[in-house]
Amino acid sequence: MRRRSLWTSIAALLLLVAQPAGFAQDAAPARSPRNASYQLLATLDPESHTIHGSGRVIWRNITTVPANDLRFHLYWNAWRDANSSWMREQRLGRSSALTRRPADQSGSIEIISMVARGTDLRPKATFVAPDDGNADDRTVLSVPLDRPVLPGETIDIDIAWTSRVPVTFARTGRLGQYYFIAQWFPKLGVFQNNGEWNAHQFHAATEFFSDFGTYDVALTVPKGWTVGATGVASPVLPGAEGQDTHRFVADDVHDFAWTTSPNFVEHVERFEHPGLPPVTMRLLLQREHAKQAERHFVATRAALRYYGEWFGPYPYSHITIVDPVTPVNPDEQGGSTGGMEYPMLFTAGTRNWAPLDGSQPESVTIHEAGHQFWYGIVATNEFEHAWMDEGLNTYATARVIDEALPNKFVTVERYFGGFVPWAFTDVRWSRAIDGNRLNAYRPVATYDTQSTPTWRYWPGSASQISYNKTALWLATLERYLGWETMQRVLATHFSRGAFRHPTPEEFFAIASEVAGADLTWFFDATVRSSAAFDYAVTQVTNTPAADGFESVVVVRRLQDGVFPLTIKRTYADGTTDMTAWDGQNRWEAIVDHGPSPIVRVEVDPNRILMLDLNYTNNSWTATPQAPAAARRWSLRWMGWLQEVMLTYAFFS
Repeated sequence: MRRRSLWTSIAALLLLVAQPAGFAQDAAPARSPRNASYQLLATLDPESHTIHGSGRVIWRNITTVPANDLRFHLYWNAWRDANSSWMREQRLGRSSALTRRPADQSGSIEIISMVARGTDLRPKATFVAPDDGNADDRTVLSVPLDRPVLPGETIDIDIAWTSRVPVTFARTGRLGQYYFIAQWFPKLGVFQNNGEWNAHQFHAATEFFSDFGTYDVALTVPKGWTVGATGVASPVLPGAEGQDTHRFVADDVHDFAWTTSPNFVEHVERFEHPGLPPVTMRLLLQREHAKQAERHFVATRAALRYYGEWFGPYPYSHITIVDPVTPVNPDEQGGSTGGMEYPMLFTAGTRNWAPLDGSQPESVTIHEAGHQFWYGIVATNEFEHAWMDEGLNTYATARVIDEALPNKFVTVERYFGGFVPWAFTDVRWSRAIDGNRLNAYRPVATYDTQSTPTWRYWPGSASQISYNKTALWLATLERYLGWETMQRVLATHFSRGAFRHPTPEEFFAIASEVAGADLTWFFDATVRSSAAFDYAVTQVTNTPAADGFESVVVVRRLQDGVFPLTIKRTYADGTTDMTAWDGQNRWEAIVDHGPSPIVRVEVDPNRILMLDLNYTNNSWTATPQAPAAARRWSLRWMGWLQEVMLTYAFFS
């Protein structure tokens, strides 16, 4: 009875202050189709760790075919027991500790009512498992309709549900009095022109995909608790019985997440830069990280500036940065909610004593702020093409870091500048791309073709394929085309794809168009193939001849990946020669005659191919400084040590 009274008062409150559905908060024209909008009321009960929600879902069929049913994601049911597909996949190639939690730490979503066109939809609703047929999975709800939703027609669904907030799972949940709430409400999938819903089950290797709309959400929490959320906040309205109601409105977004805690320290600053629209930046910081506030703002400003200048401006007036609570026992508590993106809001990550010359919180903050562009605005299908967000953002993050904060991050020279052996003088390392990215990608290089739907990836390789491989081939494409052309490729992709869910084929077509050359061969080798790349100098001989020397250089392609390269030969008299090699054959022999012997050979001397798994075999010199066996072991040891150091630098 108490709860019913509260809901009644909240509903009345919303009726008094609510704007019409789809009404833009700044009276700006719609940027997106706005075909999936939500008007939601939610109350958090921190004693029972439950959210009682109700509201209206307004969906318009923007396809050319009728929709005979509706499909809702109920993501939190992935954690109601150990039999969901998410839990089963979690046990494959990942830690299984999360699958053995006690019941009181689990999560769930239960539909209380669902009514459309005056009809109760629940009796015919069934859980489906379109991906794997798992009868125990309850993350996708199919809701048949008595009458289809015709093209251009709108349907309103009145819904009520209860969500049980888990101890942190997959970057959502609770830790003490800190709540980060994502994927918490029944959310429609994406209806397609083939007459099918793109509504995949919740998988361990994927994230999310949904339509754009307007969100008008009222959140009731204990009095005095701070709330951050997707959208722009209205003034806090005091409620009865020790509660406050916080209302947020956001237009042209495809999801809604929020956080609340009595322990946040709030900071607000403004981003302003010539040629870019201003943005209000709101930071919700843990008290123990109070001295790091400006570091979060510096990083957010860097992302908004450089992404804005290079690709296109951030279109919203606000952005919220959340500093999450770090779990004491990550294995049992599911890790932090840090390092995750949502429209107009993201979670960062840091350490209690983050060194001033280290990369946290800056690297995480820049990366997650960058997601506002590829994930938030372009909004590709992350169930099937996660690389279009994660990979592009990993690549772009590295560029922002190198541009804005070059002195924040450790380079290999810091560790080896005074004693790098001769064999490594030609290895050009980049903190952002090499080392960590290549080292992570190498073990899974042949696991999955990147064009495979992401939800089908082996759970233990998904991030390496989506993040690392994409960053490496994008860096390769940049070095092949040049930065100016690469920047125009991504800017064109951003402008044409904004608010419309572009496909990989659209991206490939833009790349070829802007480059002025057919790049199909490149995407065949990198995205549509799981072939690995490794080129090596395997033989060099200098034989005295009448005219000086006959020199023979043999280079080999040791893996299946094919990429055009150059071979540089340096002679004892200081002259050099360059030969183009298409890389098609397994080996290539270059024979030449001249007055001077070859003293050095390099394959890919400018390091265009960033996907080469072993760059230490790309060069040869005539003056080894150690026996062959010692040299071989030294190369392996130094290569391993460099990667360890670079990986440490990335996370420090």
